Amino acid sequence: MSSLKNLTDLMAALRHPKTGCPWDIKQTSQSISNYTLEETYELLHAIESNDSENMQEELGDLLFHIVFHSQMAAEQGLFDIDDVIAGIVDKMTRRHPHVFGPERDNPISDEELKSRWEQQKEQEKADPSRVLDEVGAKLPAMMRAQKLQDEAAEYYFDWPDAGPVLDKIEEEIAELRDAFERQHDEHIKDEMGDLLFACVNLARHLKLDAESALRQTNEKFIRRFDFVVAQMQRAGIEFSAEQLEQMEHFWQQSKKVTG
Repeated sequence: MSSLKNLTDLMAALRHPKTGCPWDIKQTSQSISNYTLEETYELLHAIESNDSENMQEELGDLLFHIVFHSQMAAEQGLFDIDDVIAGIVDKMTRRHPHVFGPERDNPISDEELKSRWEQQKEQEKADPSRVLDEVGAKLPAMMRAQKLQDEAAEYYFDWPDAGPVLDKIEEEIAELRDAFERQHDEHIKDEMGDLLFACVNLARHLKLDAESALRQTNEKFIRRFDFVVAQMQRAGIEFSAEQLEQMEHFWQQSKKVTG
């Protein structure tokens, strides 16, 4: 029966300076950080696909990375996997007084639970006046945008419903169009960011996760484009700018076939 110690022992062996794996030995947390992010997204894909077998595998891959980072930190005398575990146990215990504290026998509503959770996080901040600094700081931009907006909404800085957000999107499109017509590259980038931020806000008000919605659209695009490629190859048509009309025809077909 495997345990966490089996994995930490394996990781220590891989990193052994004399008998370990040359590739593993030369890695740093910085050099494998993109792989860690990739494993996280592969786990998300398995979860969204409801693929329990792949989910188990991806959880293992992500756990391997956690142990990998911890081993490298231990070698530098910073912390080890036991410190990581102790830290999260301590934090989750603090944040769940209704489970582990004297209040555990008192009923608590979901709304009160959320309020207490936010209060606890506020108390743990180094500078309470800078409420957004650490919100999703390490997340991809779209995920962070939604978390920033959620946090601002806790301070009542939010539109009342989706209507004004749609108006804001139209305003941002007009500003982007103006920047594009003026061919001002920096303004184009700025207005493009504003438009994306507003679209994320619309997702919030529609009770959607913007990142999940975009991942779903990415998969839909893949299905439809694969269909276009297959049809072009079947028809013996070479890909070129002159064949855009034909590709568009197959694209419209793909919507009926692939969903």
